[in-house]
Amino acid sequence: MSTTKPLKRFYTGNRRRENDWRLFLRLVPYARKRGRLLALSMLLLVPIAVAGAIQPLLIGQAISLIRSEPSTYEFLRNRPLMQGLSIVEGLLLLTVSINLIFTGFQGYVVQKLGQEITAEIRRDLFHHVTSLAVRFFDRTPVGKLITRLTSDVEVLGDVFSTGAIGIVSDLFSMLVILGFMFSIEWELALLLLLMLVPITWLIVFFQQQFRKANYKVREELSVLNSQLQENITGINIVQLFRREKFNAQLFRNTNKDYVKEVDQTIFFDSAVSATLEWISLIAIASVLCVGGLLLLDKQLTFGTLSAFIFYAQRLFDPLRQFAEKFTTIQAGFTAIERVSDILDEPIEIRDRTNPRYSFLESEFGYIDDIVDNLNPQTANGKSARGEIRFEHVWFAYKDDEYVIKDLDFTIHPGEKIALVGPTGAGKSSIIRLLCRLYEPSRGRILVDGVDIKEVPQAELRRYMAVILQEGFLFAGDVKSNITLGDSYTFEQIQQAAQKTNIDEFIENLPQGYDSQLRERGTNLSSGQKQLLAFARAAIRNPQILVLDEATASLDVGTEALIQQALNQLLVERTAIIIAHRLSTIRNVDRIFVLKRGELIEQGSHEELLLQQGLYATLHNLQMLGTT
Repeated sequence: MSTTKPLKRFYTGNRRRENDWRLFLRLVPYARKRGRLLALSMLLLVPIAVAGAIQPLLIGQAISLIRSEPSTYEFLRNRPLMQGLSIVEGLLLLTVSINLIFTGFQGYVVQKLGQEITAEIRRDLFHHVTSLAVRFFDRTPVGKLITRLTSDVEVLGDVFSTGAIGIVSDLFSMLVILGFMFSIEWELALLLLLMLVPITWLIVFFQQQFRKANYKVREELSVLNSQLQENITGINIVQLFRREKFNAQLFRNTNKDYVKEVDQTIFFDSAVSATLEWISLIAIASVLCVGGLLLLDKQLTFGTLSAFIFYAQRLFDPLRQFAEKFTTIQAGFTAIERVSDILDEPIEIRDRTNPRYSFLESEFGYIDDIVDNLNPQTANGKSARGEIRFEHVWFAYKDDEYVIKDLDFTIHPGEKIALVGPTGAGKSSIIRLLCRLYEPSRGRILVDGVDIKEVPQAELRRYMAVILQEGFLFAGDVKSNITLGDSYTFEQIQQAAQKTNIDEFIENLPQGYDSQLRERGTNLSSGQKQLLAFARAAIRNPQILVLDEATASLDVGTEALIQQALNQLLVERTAIIIAHRLSTIRNVDRIFVLKRGELIEQGSHEELLLQQGLYATLHNLQMLGTT
């Protein structure tokens, strides 16, 4: 979960704009955890700034020493010329060495700090995203999420490393330089200081424009990544339906929009640099003009004027760097805004802080004293588990557009139930609600007499297993795709494979259980991927088993093997089966017939045929199609 506090969001153009300072504060908790590195990087700024500010002064003293001017320091004036110059050269070499050594070390510390902050923000963001409800992913393109988790987060590290600390460094250098200048000749120092006022206003103006343009750049980059992800994921459809040219044109248009917005940021960034160059030249010219007059009036020595010219150049160097880093910070603020949109996204489905109930005493042990009081007893005296009860459940993906309407039914422990109905009837929505991927709009769902909101999500989903129509595999070996990170022994993995009759298939793979699978299991067939999904369910020994058209992608021979395994797996377990082929569900205890989110019929296969309702119509149509 994110360690930052929710703040208002930023809006470009006609949107509300969040204060930059408050945006910056969102990173403070991360920096505070690394107080030592931050303090060290700030402490190193002192010798760097002082060493850099002394160098123009030493050059001015060398010129004054050569010309025997009264502005020469006492400890140099009374020495032979070559000895005095040797001392100045030695001091100059010392300051250059200090500057180089400390700048290199400080740069390393700052980059290390930035990378550590970036890593922690990325970790928190990933944890937050994976905790969000499925509803969020329904409305958010994957490409946009990838952009925010990668490039946007990468920019955040620069806000502290290159940006914030760099700006502090430049400001400190400018203050030290101004301090030396005022100690030498306050009139010229005041002249240069006054020239900083208009340039500060210009920098702020250009950076505001850069900020707006950069926000649009990040949005266009998200669209670009979304198109890339969509085309790569759907490459089969792209090629089969010859959409290459059409999609290429869409991508070109998006790419043009992206480049157009990038050009805007380049323009405003270049405008800052050009403005600084012109004002720095004007400043040096002003110093020469005013200093020349003072030199003619003998109010200023040549050595002091030379030092001031160098100081004028040095004063604008950190200012140029300040402008560049300010651009980095503005880009970082844009990234903070976009990442904050994700971090501020509420986690709709949460576990109770102190859950009242728990199904599991350990990984596979049940808490009997709770369950025994809630469930009926079986013939052998053991508590029957696996009861599912929907109490007047309503659900809508969008407000008031209900896909589930007043569902009220009970599935008894060990009962086998089939859900049938036309597309859009709400079958998959029932499963999602039962697994608590979504929350009901109204009503409640109970498992073994316990409201599923009272049970930790991890335990609820371990209590049941869901086998979907398309099995999803992760990159890795076969073993890890069965265990999915849980701690099972190799013997347990083998037993699960044997129970589901897929051990022979796994052993025929090149390295057996250690065979490496590519991303999404592209080196396996759809049927083989589905076989591994059955092993995943078997190893977890669930009390409730949900099959969502789970055997649709299997051939006849493989389906027969799986069906044998299922007959054993379903013993003394509650099962919910979604099937479009009605011939596969004739032997279930009851069939629920759904239409537009309502339960309109229920009963056994024979009972529903006698009712001559929707089920009978669907059955007759399928039988007609097979003749």
